[in-house]
Amino acid sequence: MLDGGRNVGRLDVHFADVIVHATLNVDESLTENDMHDLIEMVDNELLEAAGIVRQEVIIHVHQGRDLGVYSTREYDSNGGFQFLS
Repeated sequence: MLDGGRNVGRLDVHFADVIVHATLNVDESLTENDMHDLIEMVDNELLEAAGIVRQEVIIHVHQGRDLGVYSTREYDSNGGFQFLS
């Protein structure tokens, strides 16, 4: 999730039998109002576009700083990756 080109969060969606769990990881600088705005945006733009009813979703919010990406792949600034040799 970007705000003016700055990464402010990431949303992971997990589908279970009856309920959908979403984990919203947000930057430590966001206020509670900012988090509510992001959740509203998720409700209005992402869930609706995916055909998911909000009453079927539990959103877990975690706030902190990104410590890095750990993988056997090297990521570029656009989110693409290259395998490490």
